[in-house]
Amino acid sequence: MESFLIAVASMAVVLGIMILVHEFGHYAAAKWFGVRVDVFSIGFGKRLTGFRRGGTDYRISALPLGGYVKMAGESPLESRSGAADEFMSHPRWQRFVIAIAGPAMNIILAVVLLTGVFMVHYEHPVYLDQPAVVGWVLENSPAAKAGIEQGDRIVRIEGQQNPTWEDVLLKVAIASKGPMDVAIQRGNEILEKQIQPEIEGSDPYATVGWLPDQPITVTELEPNMPAAQAGLKLGDEIVAVNGTPMRSLLSVIHYLRQNGSKPVDVTAVRNGQQLSFRITPVQTEEDGQKNYRLGFQSRPVQIDKLPFAQALNRSIEENKRYSLLIVDLVRKLAQHKASIKQMEGPIGIARASGDAARQPGWTPLLSLMAMISLNLGIFNLLPIPILDGGIILLLVIEGVLRREISMRIKERIYQTAFVFLILFAVVVIYNDLMKALPGLAQRLP
Repeated sequence: MESFLIAVASMAVVLGIMILVHEFGHYAAAKWFGVRVDVFSIGFGKRLTGFRRGGTDYRISALPLGGYVKMAGESPLESRSGAADEFMSHPRWQRFVIAIAGPAMNIILAVVLLTGVFMVHYEHPVYLDQPAVVGWVLENSPAAKAGIEQGDRIVRIEGQQNPTWEDVLLKVAIASKGPMDVAIQRGNEILEKQIQPEIEGSDPYATVGWLPDQPITVTELEPNMPAAQAGLKLGDEIVAVNGTPMRSLLSVIHYLRQNGSKPVDVTAVRNGQQLSFRITPVQTEEDGQKNYRLGFQSRPVQIDKLPFAQALNRSIEENKRYSLLIVDLVRKLAQHKASIKQMEGPIGIARASGDAARQPGWTPLLSLMAMISLNLGIFNLLPIPILDGGIILLLVIEGVLRREISMRIKERIYQTAFVFLILFAVVVIYNDLMKALPGLAQRLP
């Protein structure tokens, strides 16, 4: 129950700030150009509470799944008097600025938030911004079937040259239904590969079965287990087992599974000095599967604290990278090469917000807010009528034609777009429920 309340409260805060910033962009631009704002609402539907000032009704409404700014004479479905303070009475360039101001504020907020995170405390796995060298390949995985081997370096994936592991993970997560073009470097040879990603169970994101090459640094020791008893310490880096080089934690787990209960010689590096430990694994059972364990965990992370200029530059680069990724996902959705299940709705946002809020410090939640804000900004720029991008597109078309599009055509466009958005929201929320309650899918007729 506590987790549920944290998730709901976190989502309310995150979405509330995102919506407030977005609508304030429209509001501020409208006020700057002298457009009368009748309503500034957080949420849709019935008005719950609020106040009136300067001719504007500032309100909180019943459905907290968005918000809106109602400007005088804005909708083609309402009658207009032609007054100077109506939206349609202003030049197209001013209407363009008002329309784009909301998404622009969300994108600016994403840059500001990530800049703050990079300046204060950016914690991430050490491999994330490193060259994409493969540390382990799962048996019978798409990567294994394509002939990928431990030690291979991914030098191109889906057209992107010299990717980091973050680039690779993002490319795979939104992989299309067809095979991925991958080039790997093995020694001095470049090999071209075709890899077909797989989706497992109810997880909407694809995987290929390769893991990063990363240091196996001891970050946690279990008391009264063989590793601690043998003398391993926190910070030791495991480099080999029985003389076999180890390049990922899973490679150690796999080796121990094959080795059984026989003692192993573990080679570790401590303060630049190479040490050897004779350790006898113990057998454990989890979820009906027997494993052999030494009793340590390895989750090495890196913490960055950058000066303002570097943090701002990195924030801009990260937001640019994720913007292109979002556009790529939308393109694949339009081409039926990706699944709409990869999009998160209110339940997914609540779950992610709750997880971020439970982590120490504020930076995990701020990072999530930056990502959601960027997504909201990019989504609203899509050329769909009713959304800001649709209004911008119509303004551009009218600018090219040098005349207004007829009210009858605009009415049909807006009505069709409204139905589309309702159906889209229903599908996203349905997929949210299926991911949150995977057993529900089997119980539905």
